[in-house]
Amino acid sequence: MSAVAGRVAIVFPGDLANWHASAPSPRLTPVFTALAGLGLAAAPVPYAAARADEARGRLLAADAILAWVDPVSEDGDRAALDAILRDAAAAGAWIGSHPDVIATMGTKAVLYATRALGWGTDTHLYTTPAEFRRQFPARLAADGVRVVKPSHGNGGLGVWKVTIGDGRGGSPVPGPDAIVLAQHARVRDGTREELPLGQLMDRCAAAFTGYGGTGTLIDQAFARRIGHGIIRAYLVRDQVTGFARQYPKGLSPEERAARGISMDADVPAADIMGLPSGKTMYPPGEPAFARLRQLLEGEWVPGMQAIVGLDAGSLPVLWDADFLFGPKTAGGQDSYLLCEINASSVTPFPPEAVPLLARATAQAVTAARTGR
Repeated sequence: MSAVAGRVAIVFPGDLANWHASAPSPRLTPVFTALAGLGLAAAPVPYAAARADEARGRLLAADAILAWVDPVSEDGDRAALDAILRDAAAAGAWIGSHPDVIATMGTKAVLYATRALGWGTDTHLYTTPAEFRRQFPARLAADGVRVVKPSHGNGGLGVWKVTIGDGRGGSPVPGPDAIVLAQHARVRDGTREELPLGQLMDRCAAAFTGYGGTGTLIDQAFARRIGHGIIRAYLVRDQVTGFARQYPKGLSPEERAARGISMDADVPAADIMGLPSGKTMYPPGEPAFARLRQLLEGEWVPGMQAIVGLDAGSLPVLWDADFLFGPKTAGGQDSYLLCEINASSVTPFPPEAVPLLARATAQAVTAARTGR
């Protein structure tokens, strides 16, 4: 492809205490380099909700915008940034992950919308606190353990694993004073808190006030094979560009070998929720993930597109999907359960994603300039 000229703004979280010296993560350096190699001038744009107006003019002047900003942070949510991105798109800029697309597929509401796909599991959506209070106790009693997640969030914010009784299910429907065990996804040392169910549901109600009161709450079956860890698949548009693997504490392949635990063996998952280990990256052709790649590219991503109404060109230029292990199939193969989709801020990412991301950006800038 011949070089093209264009201005790309790369948005990243700015340091409020040292604003003018804010710099993007070194993880983004390869993106700047790859874009420059295609004739695109990439400019860093620090962002914080408290200083959103300072980013506005720079973003409206860009031909394309790539944003690495989480949905929720200590600085607030990214609603102001999303409004700027929509204005920039209306003015003709190409947005790598458009806010409307993120709202469609990059929040946990997509778990409910796509629950009938092969990556789905028993999933429910609550739109009001009253609906949650009315329906959740019976589902908790039936299963013994459920996971609740706010539709907007990242890093495990607001995600709870809730257990009643022995966690096997079949308990009487609990009232608000019934004691449950609650484990937060951000607390990754196995700590569980005993508290009344009504008090826990009060905490979860905060999910409905997020993003201007548009937030919802998801309730899913607990993945009982969580002891096998998580697989993250990275995609540029509809093409898988790599994978990452994470394991619970003490259950990596090396740790299993030292403890004499087979990689095929399931382990008790009572204390496992968050996954604190680092990510090991793999290229898209890694044989261990060949079947997952085939399912994603051949069935699940097209199926999701049909359900939520997105064509391939509208998909985020870089996104990822996290998978937990479901029950083994009748033939002994692993099944995979979608845990979440990340489209707002995907980092780190495999090196194989960079040239594809850069080319997709260059093509989009060219198309925008020529009216195609």
